[in-house]
Amino acid sequence: MIEKREFYINGEWVSPSAPRDCHVINPSNEEPCAVISLGDQADTDAAVTAATAAGPAWAATPPAERKALVAKILDQYNLRKEEMAQAISMEMGAPIDMSRDDQAETIPWHLGNFLNAFDEIEWIRPLRDDVTDTQIAMEPIGVVGLITPWNWPMNQVTLKVIPALLAGCTIVLKPSEESPLSSMLFAEFIHDAGIPAGVFNLVNGDGMGVGTQLSAHEDVQMISFTGSTRAGRAISKTAAETMKRVTLELGGKGANLVFADADEKAVVRGARHCFYNSGQSCNAPTRMLVERSYYDQAIEIAKDVAEKTAVGPADQSGRHIGPVVNKRQWDQIQGLIQSGIDEGATLVAGGLGLPEGMNKGFYVRPTVFADVKPGMTIEKQEIFGPVLSIIPFDTEEEAVQIANDTIYGLTNYVQSTDTDRRRRLSRQLKSGMVEMNGRSRAAGAPFGGVKASGRAREGGVWGIEEFLEIKTIAGWD
Repeated sequence: MIEKREFYINGEWVSPSAPRDCHVINPSNEEPCAVISLGDQADTDAAVTAATAAGPAWAATPPAERKALVAKILDQYNLRKEEMAQAISMEMGAPIDMSRDDQAETIPWHLGNFLNAFDEIEWIRPLRDDVTDTQIAMEPIGVVGLITPWNWPMNQVTLKVIPALLAGCTIVLKPSEESPLSSMLFAEFIHDAGIPAGVFNLVNGDGMGVGTQLSAHEDVQMISFTGSTRAGRAISKTAAETMKRVTLELGGKGANLVFADADEKAVVRGARHCFYNSGQSCNAPTRMLVERSYYDQAIEIAKDVAEKTAVGPADQSGRHIGPVVNKRQWDQIQGLIQSGIDEGATLVAGGLGLPEGMNKGFYVRPTVFADVKPGMTIEKQEIFGPVLSIIPFDTEEEAVQIANDTIYGLTNYVQSTDTDRRRRLSRQLKSGMVEMNGRSRAAGAPFGGVKASGRAREGGVWGIEEFLEIKTIAGWD
């Protein structure tokens, strides 16, 4: 059993103010793999105090020096990348090969992109070329509270911590209590990279405890949160009392519009993307909208993908998917699969219960529903599991109407070889991101949504600017 009860505050690992043990459960076998402590108000206050004290000196550090220190975090990751992959795999169930290749590797990917984007920031500039008497200055917002999820732990930690550090902010991080081990290892990277004491602090805790305490704290100037839409609403309400900035990256219910002229791998690509990370990605294309003339063929292809998607323990090598994160999540997914059956969708693959041959672990059968109608529970609600809903459409207009008829607006997808159609639809779909024909966003492009998916923009220049305030200075000349 790994014991990690301490918090990282003011450059040191310190004991919690009061014992409050919390077991981290390995979702592959349902056994405790580690014990951490959940923080109390005193721990949150100590971390905020340390961040507040360190703020002026860190904000005054020349940008080039901040960049050089942050770059050293990457050196630490490269020395210990296997430890990071193993931690993520054990705590949240990502298969070890996927954890090595994708989950852990989000650290160098995002860190490198932020270092490149950093050089584009103009810290002070004239309002216009012909107006130099008024200057626009970009300044760090101050102490920031960062609350991160369990499904892509290092992806979200890196997308928040690195730009905040580069911007000159000081930090209190509350990682998910479901996947805290990777964040505690990340704190060791920061310490060993030489980031000054108090600039980065970590307090473990749950949402109702440390999460709420950070959201309400009068000395925290900003909250950046990734998680459920329900929690995002609660954080916004709490943070409003102290008028702090709140940036939210929340749920999704991505629509994947597949036209009859799509390339032959479009449905395979979409189904695999839906099942990837056991469906635990907010940008998963969980609604596949298929042009009616291609509909029956698409169902058979998706069924085949589901039946060929292996499910297995996270510590085994291979291209299988692992378990979902915990029993609560497993139960919720089972309930939603049952609702699809009850409401009349056609179950063509997967379904209820554990995969064949398994009697332990939070494993979900890769599931495909056809004949899903707009308004069904599985069409409306974010499932966060490997469950694909296939819906027919007859016209572009109908496809757009179905795709946009959701509270969410994170990522939508278009599969068509008609360039004009793709461009037309990309502007009609109501989402923060649109990806077409399997093309991912370029390095440095922002990630974020609209509507109930939140309106954060993480990554690249936009991700750094989220942690900066704009100051207008007149009388400069």
